[in-house]
Amino acid sequence: MTPAVSSPPRPGAVGLATAAEAFAAIALAAITCDGELTAVEARALRQQLEFRHPFRGLGPDAMGALLDQLLSLLRSDGWPALVQQAVPLLSAEQRQTALAVAVQLTLADEVKTSDERRFLTQLSHHLGISAERLATIEEVIGLLHRDSLAD
Repeated sequence: MTPAVSSPPRPGAVGLATAAEAFAAIALAAITCDGELTAVEARALRQQLEFRHPFRGLGPDAMGALLDQLLSLLRSDGWPALVQQAVPLLSAEQRQTALAVAVQLTLADEVKTSDERRFLTQLSHHLGISAERLATIEEVIGLLHRDSLAD
């Protein structure tokens, strides 16, 4: 059975229970894995989520509640535990998309740290995605971020 990204966050919930929460948790882990959360990264996270189902149907209060819930889990357990909770809730297809979004988000501030590199390597391992596939995803996302018209 393939888990669907279909349900909104559960108010007052402890832990992750839906694919939607798991997907958002991995995205949040990506922007906080280096110990910093910048305004640019927070904006990038919201943009990545807001155009996807079911997040696009959430109002600002519901989106805020989801992110607050995930931040609370992140603060109490750390990103490795958050990722471990998230992985089983995602289908293989959702895992690849989550990894691509994580790569995209680690480049949101245009600086790739060794912590972010380590995070992506560990994330791909937890998601069951090969190092070769990660390299391909990073290459494509890198092309999208390249400012090839700048001199």
